[in-house]
Amino acid sequence: MPGHRLAQETSPYLLQHAGNPVDWWPWSAAALAEARRLDRPILLSIGYSACHWCHVMAAESFADPAIAAVMNASFVNLKVDREERPDLDRTYQLAHQLLTGRSGGWPLTVFMDPQDLMPYFAGTYFPPVPRHGMPAFPDLLTRAAEYFATQRPALRAQSGRLVQVLADLMPRPAPADLALSRAPLTTVRERLAQSFDGVNGGFGGAPKFPSPGAIGRLLRHWHDTAATPAPDLQALYMATLSLTRMAERGLNDALGGGFCRYAVDAAWTIPHFEKMLSDNALLLRRYAEAAAATGDPLFRSVAEATVAFVQRELRTPEGLYCAALDADSDHEEGAYYVWDAAEVQRLLPAEEWAVFAPRHGLDRAPNFEGRAWHLQACVGLDELAVQAGLPATVVAARLDSARLRLLAARETRVRPGLDDKRLTAWNALWIGALATAARLLDRPDWAAESRAALDALHERAWVDSRLAACWGARGPRFAGYLDDHAFLLDATLAVLQAGFRPADLQFAEALATTLVTHFEDADAGGFHFTADDAEQVVQRAKPLADDALPAGNGVAAQALLRLGLLTGDSRWLAAAERTLRLAWPTLAEVPQAHLALLEALDDACGEVETVVIRGPGAEAAEWSRALGRLYAPGRQVFAIPADAAGLAAALATKAAPATGTVAYVCRNTTCSAPVESLEQLARELRDRIRRD
Repeated sequence: MPGHRLAQETSPYLLQHAGNPVDWWPWSAAALAEARRLDRPILLSIGYSACHWCHVMAAESFADPAIAAVMNASFVNLKVDREERPDLDRTYQLAHQLLTGRSGGWPLTVFMDPQDLMPYFAGTYFPPVPRHGMPAFPDLLTRAAEYFATQRPALRAQSGRLVQVLADLMPRPAPADLALSRAPLTTVRERLAQSFDGVNGGFGGAPKFPSPGAIGRLLRHWHDTAATPAPDLQALYMATLSLTRMAERGLNDALGGGFCRYAVDAAWTIPHFEKMLSDNALLLRRYAEAAAATGDPLFRSVAEATVAFVQRELRTPEGLYCAALDADSDHEEGAYYVWDAAEVQRLLPAEEWAVFAPRHGLDRAPNFEGRAWHLQACVGLDELAVQAGLPATVVAARLDSARLRLLAARETRVRPGLDDKRLTAWNALWIGALATAARLLDRPDWAAESRAALDALHERAWVDSRLAACWGARGPRFAGYLDDHAFLLDATLAVLQAGFRPADLQFAEALATTLVTHFEDADAGGFHFTADDAEQVVQRAKPLADDALPAGNGVAAQALLRLGLLTGDSRWLAAAERTLRLAWPTLAEVPQAHLALLEALDDACGEVETVVIRGPGAEAAEWSRALGRLYAPGRQVFAIPADAAGLAAALATKAAPATGTVAYVCRNTTCSAPVESLEQLARELRDRIRRD
């Protein structure tokens, strides 16, 4: 029966299509062999469970028996979850861009030759009838099948040209005698200013994405100039205005916390309502950094609400985190989140309605499709207090009470679908962000949770010194990618700074070994997205640019550099330098597309400050806690108990005294004499900043 193969899968996205009349296959050797045996073109459909337009195309076309009959007769149909197979998604998104000259998206629809898996036509969503300049999907199916049957020579020629273009796009390293510099860091500061929205924050227009990488770069640029005669306050303003507008407007869930994927308008009013673990991880880190940098309580409260959302909605019994909440509920996008003003008024006592309505725009015209309200902060708390003639503390208490009432009422609605995949890369992003936020905001409970999650991921996804890409009911699945290993290495270093355990350092070194053994191109530099023994389709890519996630090459380079400075292992430093040298030509040309690599470049061209604290566990932790609350992006701090065993030589020589606690302050590979008091340590770090 059609769809029965997908019923054996664990991906919620694939399971959503198991009942289609389409004879779907999951991507597999058996499916590819069947297509080659029949010499029938492959129709590859890539999406994910929280994707609104994936649901639309499924309802309109894949559930239609007549359309399914054409698909089954003319193609071998493959359905892929892009979050399980980002290697396939990356490959065919790039092919789509080259074939059409347009950016891709989801659902991604690709027609390909079964013999070499090269695409000959690609698109995204197609309607069942001609609409908005798009062809009808049934007509497209017929034309794609006919082209494959009658134009094989032209198809093969096009494939050859595509292979050549892909080869030409592979990055090539800078000359060995060319010195890396900070020039791209200056260039990107200028280009971010050019695209900055001075009214609404953020960068560019609609649809508008949060751009956590750009915000992080601006915060770090401000910090790097803060002690100079001309601190870049404009960089701080661009970062903090963006964070403020995103927090107060519709991108952020005013009731339950957590951020949606992006806004459909430039003012952040109406989001695309899916909520993804990865986006919330990247934004948590930025809000925690901004809270530490500025002391603004808004940023702290947003970080706390984001953590509460993930704990409540995405955390699993074994201590890992699910991938996403759907944009749709009850077959309608946003239905779970939007409100009727009369309904809200019925649910709230009069005194709460009196402040909640103006605060969240319920006294204004509907902002969602002209019929409903998506809540956002329209009036500031102090202004609202003046209008109400009440103390701000009373207004805040009433708003919070109203929020809890409405949140409880919302819980009775049909909930958005939950994608319960545990993705290694996304869990790693969250673990790293949670550990960083724990340190910056002094939340030992979050630090403990990050350690427990790291242990759970280590236990379930680390098999034979390699990571699996995801974990679910059937255990670990799919060989891990560059992002899995790079993001988890970065997360492990963050967890080590939130509370040192020798086993975690050993795990970090094991992850680094896997990266350079199975992913690195030791000759040209940089890391392939897939391992040396993984399935290779079309091309083994070496992605440098950020997309929805920071580039794995950038995260790997920075994490390896910092691990090398901590342990004194030159292998990691050399791999980081090779990666930056490979990336240098494109960093110099389009730095704004490579923000993760710019963080590594900033470390490599500057001075990373590594503080190693040795002493009795409690006292060493207290020293670390005092430093941890400071925003210092170029610094890493490790409190290593005096009795820690099995340390690398570079750490073992930084010994604890017979009594008390000391700290060693290292800039790159040059370390100070032991610093014997916390006051002296704080003074030493402060004086160094002034000298810079």
